[in-house]
Amino acid sequence: MIFADKLTQLRKKAGWSQEELAEQMNVTRQSVSKWEGAQSVPDLEKILRLSELFGVSTDYLLKDEIEDVECYTSSNEASALRRVSIEEANAFLSVKAKTSKSIAIATFLCIVSPVCLFLLGAMSEVPEYGLKENVAGGIGMIILIILITIAAAIFISSGRKTAAYGYLEKEVFETEYGVSGMVTERKVQYNKTHTGNNIIGTTLCIMAIIPLFVGVMMDENNDLLFMKMLSVSFVFIGIGVVFFVRSGIVWASYEKLLQEGDYTKEKKKNSTVIEAISVTYWLIATAIYLGYSFLTNNWEISWIVWVVAGVAFPAVMSISNLINRQKGE
Repeated sequence: MIFADKLTQLRKKAGWSQEELAEQMNVTRQSVSKWEGAQSVPDLEKILRLSELFGVSTDYLLKDEIEDVECYTSSNEASALRRVSIEEANAFLSVKAKTSKSIAIATFLCIVSPVCLFLLGAMSEVPEYGLKENVAGGIGMIILIILITIAAAIFISSGRKTAAYGYLEKEVFETEYGVSGMVTERKVQYNKTHTGNNIIGTTLCIMAIIPLFVGVMMDENNDLLFMKMLSVSFVFIGIGVVFFVRSGIVWASYEKLLQEGDYTKEKKKNSTVIEAISVTYWLIATAIYLGYSFLTNNWEISWIVWVVAGVAFPAVMSISNLINRQKGE
């Protein structure tokens, strides 16, 4: 029995139409039709995919002399894969769209949390305000801790809402008929918004430096004015990050369901190591920021730690991915 006949037999046994099989294979229905009509043969990657999908060996698919259906090896891995329904996919996208707003707000609160500390600290150095330095520092720290606490509560709440869908990020799964098409269509529709949000976010982050120059131009010796301008810069950065976070979470939800980008099957196998490196990196960055700030009390310049950490992060992750990939080869 030739490959074309075997494929037709397996597809019908699974109860799928050519369109449904094409959906699973991420190809067009015409491609499946050509395979079954013996007009073309899929490449090795597609053969491996068909082997996993139907739970048969590649030998059974490729060797014409193996005709007995009992001769092939069933794939336990394929049968054990979780299947995502269109209802589950829609629920996941809906939850992600809602939590993206909350997470963006929480991130904004973290970024602007030192602003009151900056302003009150500068005001305490101006006699007209009659504000003692220890009082200013205490009030500023209380406000900072409150804002971070609120942000942490939002992060935890959002995490609980999406916890049930954690497997989409870490496990290899299959999608039922119609899911990939629906998600792909929504991703294409969202692409313009995603691009626009990234442009706005980038523009705001770049423009955040402008208030600092304005402050220097107006009065370079006025510390209070500088702190005000620095606070404005933090707000600019915070708003820019809101655009990045909201858009990024929604975009990532599409990639998770389609198993694309950072969520391909190959990358999921290495996700645990990469995730650990990422968490450790930001914990170290936070420790450096807080340690330096408290020891020197230079909160007005210690924020640069986050800029440096943000710029260095892609390089660290790239190196980590390269090392991890070489170990796996």
